[in-house]
Amino acid sequence: MLSSLPRVYPLLGFCSGYAIIMLFNPVRQALRDGFRCIARFKRIWVTFVVLGFAYAVFQFFTFTPIQNGADLDFAQITSLTTWQWPRLTEVWMEVPLPALESVAGLFDGTTTYPLSVVAAILLLINWRGLHGAFWRALRQRFRFWSYPLYLLVLASILATLCKPIVFWKLPVWIGAASPARLLQISATVDATAFLFEYFLGVYIQVYLITVCFAWIRGLSFGEEHLFQFAIRRFSYVLKWSGVVLLVGILIVHLPRMLAYFMNIPDVLDYLPIERALMCGLILIFSSVQISLVLHNETLGAAMRAHRQFLRENAARYGWFLLIAGIHFFFLAACDAIVRNAIADRMMALLGWKIVYVCFRGLITGWLLASWVCLYRQCEAGRAGRESWIQY
Repeated sequence: MLSSLPRVYPLLGFCSGYAIIMLFNPVRQALRDGFRCIARFKRIWVTFVVLGFAYAVFQFFTFTPIQNGADLDFAQITSLTTWQWPRLTEVWMEVPLPALESVAGLFDGTTTYPLSVVAAILLLINWRGLHGAFWRALRQRFRFWSYPLYLLVLASILATLCKPIVFWKLPVWIGAASPARLLQISATVDATAFLFEYFLGVYIQVYLITVCFAWIRGLSFGEEHLFQFAIRRFSYVLKWSGVVLLVGILIVHLPRMLAYFMNIPDVLDYLPIERALMCGLILIFSSVQISLVLHNETLGAAMRAHRQFLRENAARYGWFLLIAGIHFFFLAACDAIVRNAIADRMMALLGWKIVYVCFRGLITGWLLASWVCLYRQCEAGRAGRESWIQY
């Protein structure tokens, strides 16, 4: 009997359930304020769109090379009725991990390659005084340890500049050296460049959090001053980001890198579990980053503030995770279904990537702004009020 029902009924049921959850959840005020925030400062969600679009284009032209002119036929997009659309039950295994990583990304960093190459150049030439502000923040925050940290960041910047050259020239160099040796070199460069890419993603998130905070407080700011302020706040987040990065390197990146130098059987089989563990770590300590951004705290003080936040606001935080998970789950489900329906239609795949990146950037920006609003409301002891945040 269920199979004989028109498909419109499940759709109506889903829309009704979604409306009920969004209208009657305990964090609806923060979600509403998040929408108002990204409407006022569109850079919050546009930043995620630009970063996602750059990475999608890089992936498309790297792993989906165009073979002939037929791959660019726009008729691929108009022939939707001829596509073989899979059911969610057929592709659901591709959904949970990307959705979980998207939720965890709200509390950590964001993917920055290949625009990290541009950022590395801008940092080296001291664009808007960011290089100088970064060095002064390191000196003030870490004293003696600022020197090895600065050298580590500088090495990762240089590796970031070399990374596109390695990708570009690797096929040409195959005849000059053994493939195994070239893979070892490229893996080393990629791992070193990942340090800067990760720290850049964290800095971008710190900057966007400060934009949301400025909106909440009704503050006016200049762009150059805000960039430098975010750099100074980033130096406080650096210690926590270093902990997350170290754990990520040990359980995710190091086994893959060692596989290029020694025989580690089935190293990729454990990658989904390792990625899920990293997401769990970030979600367990979700408010540590924003606490360090908004307060002059040590890492220990941020941990204590995080425990207090969970004790007092566990229900609201759980609702926020549920709503974020619902949005990213269905976004990932749509992506999996459409990609499987597209199959080898290159032009249709490129068009879908553009649409997907825009929706994902909008949802990510909205949820990040909502998270900042929720944290400030809980921190100020006014999460239950219905008054809107004023400009």
